[in-house]
Amino acid sequence: MKIKTYSPKLADIQREWYVVDAKNQTLGRLATQIAQLLRGKHKPIFTPHMDVGDFVIVVNADKIRVTGDKLETKFYYRHSGYPGGLTAISLRDQLARHPERVIRAAVRGMLPKNKLGRQQLKKLKIYTTATHPHEAQRPKTYDL
Repeated sequence: MKIKTYSPKLADIQREWYVVDAKNQTLGRLATQIAQLLRGKHKPIFTPHMDVGDFVIVVNADKIRVTGDKLETKFYYRHSGYPGGLTAISLRDQLARHPERVIRAAVRGMLPKNKLGRQQLKKLKIYTTATHPHEAQRPKTYDL
């Protein structure tokens, strides 16, 4: 008698929409919860090689907390592709200018580094205010 491994079909995947309030949440702990929702690890049909996760809407992204002296010592780097084109921006400046990029970068580091991770990251919607345009999807609030 052979026992077959269950693999979910595309029709079996039910995607939910969750709203996560980032107000007064620590960045890393918030990112781990979001990454688990995006991957679908909270579901019994979780399969590592398939995208079975849910959509996540993050509101109040500009009100997150970080511990220690990360505001001054943590930097985000980008390169233009030209010689000497390395640009560094501190966490404090990045939070002031583009707080949604801080959360996106933290979550992206916790997802797979392949096509699957890029597909899962597209289900993350981040907003700096308490409002979002996804009321038609009837999202549920997710308490951390």
